[in-house]
Amino acid sequence: MFERFTKDARAVVQGAVAHAEAGGSPSVDAEHLLLAVLDREASRASFALAALGLDAHKDAVRRELHDARRRAGLSRADTDALAGLGIDVLEIVSRVEAAHGAGALSAGREDSPWWSGRRPFGRDAKRILEKALRMAVARRDRRIGDEHLLLALAVRPGVPCEVLADHGVTYTSLTRVLYGDTETRAAG
Repeated sequence: MFERFTKDARAVVQGAVAHAEAGGSPSVDAEHLLLAVLDREASRASFALAALGLDAHKDAVRRELHDARRRAGLSRADTDALAGLGIDVLEIVSRVEAAHGAGALSAGREDSPWWSGRRPFGRDAKRILEKALRMAVARRDRRIGDEHLLLALAVRPGVPCEVLADHGVTYTSLTRVLYGDTETRAAG
């Protein structure tokens, strides 16, 4: 599949691996893909994000992804659902971090063992890559670009989608900026 990736899409995948390594994560996750997309400049995805006004909010997005990672990757919707059951996720995170150190639930602890092997792609990251492929095929694009990765991140439920939507970056707004359409034919 990677032979079909553009230079920018390959850079996103490589950047995601670098973010996972820097954070001490045992796998490359969807959040790492979004962080790598945010790092891109002069690409279709970076153009779309700038057109939607996200340039001024990239640091906020990075903080929100970090906060979600501290909550063991739970989205705000997950946290709210658990709160409805009487479970205070932030209280649990505080107690775990008090006992085991900051970032204990995020796999990014400073005292975690050094990882020397290749990091596998987590299930959510694999699904993003597969969705990007399907979106490129649905649009009859010959290559998978970083814009397809961004579209997949914006449509697949999870923390990246939630964080992007909080900043006005949705699948619909992205397709409008990238393709001039208002339809969502590749979302399904």
